[in-house]
Amino acid sequence: MIISIKYFFSGAHAIGNSHCFSFDNRLHKYNAVSDIDPSFDPAYAIILRNKCKPGNNTVVEMVPGSSISFDTNYYKLVAKRQGLFHSDESLLDDTETRNYVYSRLDAPESSFFYDFGVSMINMGSVGVLTGNAGEIRKNCALVNY
Repeated sequence: MIISIKYFFSGAHAIGNSHCFSFDNRLHKYNAVSDIDPSFDPAYAIILRNKCKPGNNTVVEMVPGSSISFDTNYYKLVAKRQGLFHSDESLLDDTETRNYVYSRLDAPESSFFYDFGVSMINMGSVGVLTGNAGEIRKNCALVNY
């Protein structure tokens, strides 16, 4: 079964770390009504706020306890509203992507690995911008200068 590419690259957040500045807008002064993004699990947000003070360069695991293992624990966190990024949280906003997240909770990891492999193949067929139309970034979060 091949499912849309949008599911799997969020699954790439299953491994690695992130600097707090990449998601601190969800923890500090989110909007005029709330300091914390209301779509974030409040207890988890408090834990992160204690680690991620505004303006610091702290690094946290994208999936606590498994930052060096590529597994489906990411989907368990997303289902509990503990994904670090807006893109993680947005998976629960759409019926199709929400169903995919929940389908990963009891599925064998081998099916996630298969799906992720398919998404990598699909991503390889996306047209890459070259020359003056694009750039290969030295840091994916920043435009090269």
